[in-house]
Amino acid sequence: MANRKNNEENDCNKSRRDFIKIGSTAALAAMAVKSMPLSAKVLPSTNPVRHILSLQELSSYQGVFNQLVGTWSNKTLPGHGFNMIALPYPKGPFAYRLLVNQYNEELTFQHIDENVANRGFPKDQFVTAIAYQQSIKQIAAEDNPVSGEAGDKNLDIHHEVGKFLYIKNPQKKGFDIARIAVVPHGDSVLALGNMSKTAGMPDVKDFSGLPIATARDINSPYLAPYKYFHEHLFQGVFDPLHPSEYLKSVNESEDITKTTVFTFDSRNKSGGIKSIPFINQHAKATEMQSTFYLQELAELDENGVPKMRLQYIQLVMLDFFQRGDGEGLIRWPHISVNTLEKVIEPK
Repeated sequence: MANRKNNEENDCNKSRRDFIKIGSTAALAAMAVKSMPLSAKVLPSTNPVRHILSLQELSSYQGVFNQLVGTWSNKTLPGHGFNMIALPYPKGPFAYRLLVNQYNEELTFQHIDENVANRGFPKDQFVTAIAYQQSIKQIAAEDNPVSGEAGDKNLDIHHEVGKFLYIKNPQKKGFDIARIAVVPHGDSVLALGNMSKTAGMPDVKDFSGLPIATARDINSPYLAPYKYFHEHLFQGVFDPLHPSEYLKSVNESEDITKTTVFTFDSRNKSGGIKSIPFINQHAKATEMQSTFYLQELAELDENGVPKMRLQYIQLVMLDFFQRGDGEGLIRWPHISVNTLEKVIEPK
């Protein structure tokens, strides 16, 4: 028994020497804690405590996403949502059609988790998470060439769930926000980015609606569907060549005092889009860029509080059809814009 005890002590001492040789600070720390008496292991932690926020906590929570929480809609701003998308269409003269929608939307944010800990060394990272659900119904639609498939009024055309994340202690020069999105077509997205604040309203990000890797000449016969909507604005206001212009026009009559800008881009490091095989084969979603503008207005509501609006512009690139030069696929912008007001505050 004595020899066995001596052997165990020798093994333990050898292990300590090995850890020292390796220089593993983490291993030494673990060994030190293991050898402590139980009463010494319970130490006060300076790390934030993770918890699920209750409805009572929501009203007083002063986190960076607090103003997003609640339900946003454009029902008080009817018809402010517009969407454009090119779709494969083998029956038409160009093998594609350009579909333009006008829509109403409901977008709900719920604060779900606080101080989510990403374990690391020498320190952890902590994240605030809010979940969102987006539902969109079509008001009107038109396509060119006319397919008969544009759909009727009140058609459900989009449903999405996901999360916005605020990274409280990002890596040096890293991203401080992220967006996770899932849509029932069979796509999931991770897009990282940054948040900024500005007085007034910054310039709205401008995207061209024209496909990339074609002759971007609006007079090209291949781009006839785009030329049609450029010359005959959809619903008299929306030009799919310059979709951001509509958002700018909505802001002309508003006195915006301050704006928080959330910018997400799936092309940023660690981001990307994953899709089911059919989508990858026929119209692959390759990137997503979106910018949300959380605006505080000079106008006050019935409680004397500044009114809030939420605008966004989003681009998803769909890749299909071989380029004329044989260098990959044509890239087709799928762009959505809307202006929302908060209609339900968190309780």
